[in-house]
Amino acid sequence: MNMEKERYLVGNILEDLEEKMVFIGGARQVGKTTLATKIITKNIANYVYYNWDYSPDRKRMMKFEMPSEESLLIFDEIHKYRKWKSFIKGIFDVYKNKYKIIVTGSARLNVYRKGSDSLQGRYHYYTLHPFSVAEMCNVKNDFIPLHELYFQSEKSKELNEATELLLKFGGFPEMILTQSEKSLRRWHNEKIERLFKEDIRDVENLRDINSMKLLGDMLPSKVANQLSINSLRADLEVSHRAISEWLDVLEMFYYHYRIYPYSAKVIRSIKKEPKLYLVDWSEVEDESLRFENMIASHLLKFVQFINEAEGYKIKLFYLRNVDKKEVDFFVNVNEKPWFAVEVKLNDTEPSPNLLYFKERLKIPFLFQVVNKKNVDFIRKDVRVISASKFLSGLV
Repeated sequence: MNMEKERYLVGNILEDLEEKMVFIGGARQVGKTTLATKIITKNIANYVYYNWDYSPDRKRMMKFEMPSEESLLIFDEIHKYRKWKSFIKGIFDVYKNKYKIIVTGSARLNVYRKGSDSLQGRYHYYTLHPFSVAEMCNVKNDFIPLHELYFQSEKSKELNEATELLLKFGGFPEMILTQSEKSLRRWHNEKIERLFKEDIRDVENLRDINSMKLLGDMLPSKVANQLSINSLRADLEVSHRAISEWLDVLEMFYYHYRIYPYSAKVIRSIKKEPKLYLVDWSEVEDESLRFENMIASHLLKFVQFINEAEGYKIKLFYLRNVDKKEVDFFVNVNEKPWFAVEVKLNDTEPSPNLLYFKERLKIPFLFQVVNKKNVDFIRKDVRVISASKFLSGLV
């Protein structure tokens, strides 16, 4: 597979560069630099790449060595520079008619450095996610929020193969290329070490980074379950505040994400802990939990793309009430229900919880996604559908 193929954000980024800067955040090794320097630049005559981690590039930036002709400027990992926002703002305000600017980083550039955002109104932000089934199979969908999703009826063999590959190796380009279990194990170990030793330590002043690493080791076993900070605090024998801070930092650096329960009186919903998932679901050992994590990550990619590219107020939740009735995922747009998803490894009998929440929340579309090939039928208002076909209808 060619990892330099056009990725799902290219058209949106090129359009936005005509008016504003574009910031691209995402996990380490998800393909941000390749997207910026080898894919986007195919459509632009001149570009200059600056990497903050590379000393000669750092010196060029500090000396303000910029090209004389109109160019695309790509700043990679510049968020590690304490004054990066004012630096970028100065270039854009003075030279916005001469330079197009892309900023990439392995931290959430739109929330990094708390306080007022001096760049407000000057940039569009995109999250680059790992490869998904639709992207692997070059399926491009048009989405109309609150309307029916359309799924690929062709390419079933290709979709099945992509789903199996992603479930086993995750969606990061390097592992998709190597498809080696030994390489995957080594890559997990090295990725975690680099995350703590290079990324987090470079920009965060944390006293007990070793305990934070222990927290990171524990999180894959917490996937798809409600996350109790008190339980983690007891296991690590640290404060509630420390655990909360570490979870926020790890999320900021795209190690994990949290999905929160939807709150509504009509379903007597809980207002408790979120469920946690990993950006790299290949770290999850249990097959059923890894499968649910993969579906969660596809849905998060779908929701964030529609929000960031189209501006819709779209959110991803899970459903759970005080009677412990639960549905894995729920998507709404502008506070209106769109669809709910229950994930089962093999069970094709529709979950009664889907019907329970449909009745109370008036959810238009219900799906039960299973890890079986060539499944697609409707029973009791629930569309039971194979993962490969369902994921072909997303991003």
